[in-house]
Amino acid sequence: MVAPSGVIGGHMTDVRRATAGRTSGERWRPARCRPAALAAADLVGVGAPAADALFNQLAADYNASLAAAGDTTSPRLYSWDARGTSRITPKTGAYEIFRPTNTRSALNALVFNSSGTVDFARLSRPPQQGDPTSIDFVPLVRDAVTWAAPAGGNAPKNLTTADLRWIYSCDITNWRQIDPSLPDATIRPVVPGVHVSDPATLRSSYLSDEMTAFAAAASPNGDPGTFYAGPCVTSGVAEDQGEDAVLHDPNAIVPYSVGRWVGQVTGGHRKPGDDPGVLVPQSLDGTAPTVDGGTNPAFLTTWHGRTLYLGVRDGDWTSADAQGRALRAVFGRNGWFCTSPAAAAAVRSHGFLRVPVFVCGATTHA
Repeated sequence: MVAPSGVIGGHMTDVRRATAGRTSGERWRPARCRPAALAAADLVGVGAPAADALFNQLAADYNASLAAAGDTTSPRLYSWDARGTSRITPKTGAYEIFRPTNTRSALNALVFNSSGTVDFARLSRPPQQGDPTSIDFVPLVRDAVTWAAPAGGNAPKNLTTADLRWIYSCDITNWRQIDPSLPDATIRPVVPGVHVSDPATLRSSYLSDEMTAFAAAASPNGDPGTFYAGPCVTSGVAEDQGEDAVLHDPNAIVPYSVGRWVGQVTGGHRKPGDDPGVLVPQSLDGTAPTVDGGTNPAFLTTWHGRTLYLGVRDGDWTSADAQGRALRAVFGRNGWFCTSPAAAAAVRSHGFLRVPVFVCGATTHA
């Protein structure tokens, strides 16, 4: 385990696979040994993988802005990636916790720990019924989830939402069932992360944020559980990357964050374990997810668009103490993220679109 130095370096090792079985951010035990840890007063986050690379850039830019201003006392900003060692000690004096790998486990990390361990969470969905009302959701950027397939593979350039439901339920298994002119080949639908399906009720549950968002948007009632993953589905790959061998199959399809792909390919923010490989996002219901190398704003207005959020404890966010002031100084309405040209450039470079100025820094909760 190597601690970040100056630049946000969230994943402390270069282990690629997410710890799919760890879905909670609960305390494990006080750490007996830790790396050169982040200061207890620093703002440290965990969470969903979609904005990992963006937060790395934001932290580097924010910390650099403090240094350029000669500020040596304000808390610095850091964020742990969703992929890496199964347990982390977020900062000095913190409990060792299971590394959060998705929105659910990031929320748990906030609920079951104090600011002495985690200050904020990266969240890939809005608040839902059942979420703790003590957590504020702060909208950050706009994104979307579409389906991706290998370049030069057998998939068509466009699929409908209905096509995808039938493919993942295994009612459509050959490309020629969609279009007789397509190759006579067996489709290989892939689910990132882990899923559980019940053939008796035709319901599925998904660990992956990308798959959950994809399933919810493709379900007539918005319930991801009704997007049934049948026995032909392959699962277990990491989100938003194309390096797993199964994703090189010319018949593979998999959900993919549009912003993350644009950031990787157009923005150049790719590295081993975080590279789309041969995957290219494809049109859905006739709308292209990208245009001129960037995220297509029109695609974000479809059901497949989503907002990525920052999660913070309401008590911390509204506090007059140093931590509350620091959180608002970075992410509040008049904070660095909402007003800084460097933050705006980072968002663009990583493939996302900014939320409207009147929304940036606002809060909502379940």
